[in-house]
Amino acid sequence: MTDEQSSVQTRPAPIDVETLFADPPFSHASISPDGTRIAYLAPHRGRRNVWVRGIDRTHDDAVAVTHDTRRGITTYHWTDDPRWLVYLQDTDGDEDWHLHRVDLDAPDVPAVDLTPMEPGSRVFAVDTETTVPGTAIVWMNPRPLFVDVFRLDLATGRTTPLVERDDPSEFFLLDRDGQATWFVSKDEDGTHEVHAVDRATGVRRLLHRLDGPSHPVGFFLLPLPDGSGALLGDHHDSDDLRLVRLDRDTGELTVVAAVDGHSLDTLSSASDTLPPTVFASRRTGEVLAARFTGDRPQVVAIDPHFAQVQAALEGLTDGVLGWVSSDLGEQRWVATFVHDREPPTTWFYDHSTGRGRLLFRDERLDPAALAPTTAVRFPARDGLPLHGFLTLPVGVEPRDLPLVLLVHGGPWMHDTWGYNAAVQFLADRGHAVLRVNFRGSTGYGRRHLTAAIGEFAGAMHDDLIDAVDWAVAQGYADPERLAIVGGSYGGYAALVGITVTPEKFAAAVDYVGISDLANFLSTLPPFVRANMTNNWIAYVGDPDDPDALADMRRRSPVTMVDRIRTPLLVAQGANDVRVVQAESDNIVAPLRERGVPVEYLVAEDEGHGFDNPENQVMLFRAIEEHLATHLGGRG
Repeated sequence: MTDEQSSVQTRPAPIDVETLFADPPFSHASISPDGTRIAYLAPHRGRRNVWVRGIDRTHDDAVAVTHDTRRGITTYHWTDDPRWLVYLQDTDGDEDWHLHRVDLDAPDVPAVDLTPMEPGSRVFAVDTETTVPGTAIVWMNPRPLFVDVFRLDLATGRTTPLVERDDPSEFFLLDRDGQATWFVSKDEDGTHEVHAVDRATGVRRLLHRLDGPSHPVGFFLLPLPDGSGALLGDHHDSDDLRLVRLDRDTGELTVVAAVDGHSLDTLSSASDTLPPTVFASRRTGEVLAARFTGDRPQVVAIDPHFAQVQAALEGLTDGVLGWVSSDLGEQRWVATFVHDREPPTTWFYDHSTGRGRLLFRDERLDPAALAPTTAVRFPARDGLPLHGFLTLPVGVEPRDLPLVLLVHGGPWMHDTWGYNAAVQFLADRGHAVLRVNFRGSTGYGRRHLTAAIGEFAGAMHDDLIDAVDWAVAQGYADPERLAIVGGSYGGYAALVGITVTPEKFAAAVDYVGISDLANFLSTLPPFVRANMTNNWIAYVGDPDDPDALADMRRRSPVTMVDRIRTPLLVAQGANDVRVVQAESDNIVAPLRERGVPVEYLVAEDEGHGFDNPENQVMLFRAIEEHLATHLGGRG
C-alpha cells in the first residue's frame, strides 16, 4: 500500500453520473497535413461530432463539419486534399461502417456516403496517406465473406479494386503506392505464414512463420516504406512480444525495439480509438516509436528526430504519451497524454521554437477528487504471475471495502494504467476496484497468453477468484461484499463467476456478455468465423467436433443457470452483431421464471456496448443502484 493510498484524505463530494459519462468537450485531436488546423471530436446537436479550427484559435472559432444526431462519431481522417475530411459511421451500433466525406469549404452541406453497401458489409480500415493524390485505400467487404482492398477516389467515390481475396482467412498488405507487397496465410494447424510478394510477377515467397495460438487475433505487421522489409510483432526467442524487422531478401529477424519483461502493446488491434502500437511518420511512413506494456505504458523512440520531440513533449506533463500527429514537416505536433486521475490532456508543440502549450484539459473534473490507480501483482494458485490494477476510493480508509472485480473483454486484450470513467465512478461510490490481467490477456508474454488454452471457466476463472482472495487477504476488501462486473468476455466471466462459484459474489453485472459459447460462435458474422482457428477454436474448441461442443456446453453459463442465486444486472444492445441479444435473453428468462433477482436493460439503439451518453448514464445509474442495494458503498 502506498502512502497516498494509506493516508485518508477529505472525502470529495459525489461526482454526477452525467458528468462522468457525457461526451468529452474535446477529444481525439489531430493536426492537418499543412499544420494550420486541428480537427477534434466535441458535442454538437447532442452527439459527438468532428470540429475544425485554426491552430491558434479556440473552440469559439471552431466549425462543426459533421452533423450526426443519431450516433457519435469516433473515427475520422484528414486527407491530402485540404477540402476533404472523411469519417466512419455505422447505424445504431450495427458495425456496418461506411466511409463518409465532408466538404470543409462547405461544412453545412450534408456528408456524402462514399461506400454505399448492402447490410452485412462494412469498411474495416482506411488509409488516406497514399502516394496517389485525392485517393484513399479502403478495406471493405461488398462480397460479405471477403474483405477486399480498393482505391477510392475521394471526389467521385469511384472505387478501383486493388486486391480481391480468394480465401477469407488470408490477407495482403500494401505499400503506400497501393501495391500488394506482403501476403499472410495460415497452414492447416493455424500457423501464420508471412510471404513477400514480387511487385512485377505477383509470385509469393515464404519468409517467416509464427505460432498461431501465440497470436490469437493476428499479429502486428507493417511494410517498411523503402521496400526492404517489414516490421512485425514477434516473440523472437523470447517470452516477450518484441518489435522486429523482417528482411525481405533473407528472412532474417532483427530486434528494433524491446523492453525486457514487457511486451509490445497491441491493444489498438481491438479498436482504433485505443493508443496505437506504433507512431508512424505521416511524411515517410517510417515508424517513429513503439508502445510497450507495463505498470505504466512505455513509449520507446526509434527515430532520432522523434526522440527529441518525445523528450520535449514529455516535459510538458507527467502523463503517458497516448496519441501524436504532426504536420508533414514534423515540426508542429499535437499530442494527447493519458493520466489515471483525469481524462486525457492535449498539447500543441512546435519543435522549431521548442514551445508547447495546453490545448485542452477537462475542467469539469478535479483530479484531486479522482482516485489514483496502482499497479499490483500476485501469483495465481498454480504460480503464474498475475498483474492488475487497484483503485481505491478517495477519503476512505482502505480496509474492508465493498470490492468490484471489473473484468476486461476480449479475452485477448488487457487492462492498462490510465483514466477509466467506469473505474472512477465505482471508486467515487465507495467501492475498491480491482482489474486483473488473467491468463489469456495480451501484453504479458507468450506463456501468460497461451496458459488460457482450454481454460475458459477453468483456470481463467481461478485467476479472478485468486485476485479477489488476494484483495481480501490484503485487507482491502470485505469478503461478504464482492461483486463481479464485466462486458463481452467480461460479461461471460461475470456469469461464470455466479455459476461456477455462486457463493463468492454478492452481486454481478453482465454487460453484452456471452452465455452460450456454441451459440456465440455460430452467430458471429461469416468473415469472423473464417478467422477463428487461432482464437476461439484453439482456446475453446471446434463446434464441429462433438466432444469439443459438449465441453463448450459444460463451460457455458446457460447450462448452469440453475446455480445462479446472486442478484444480477444484465445489459444488452439490441443491434449487437458480436454477442447477439439471445445470449442475454437466454439467461434472463429462466432466472425470472425461478424468481431470482435480475434486472434487464436493452438499448434499442446500441450494439456491442453502449456509446450514446444517455444510454451510458442509464447503465451506470442502474449499476450504482444494483451495487448499493447488494454491497452497500458510499455512506
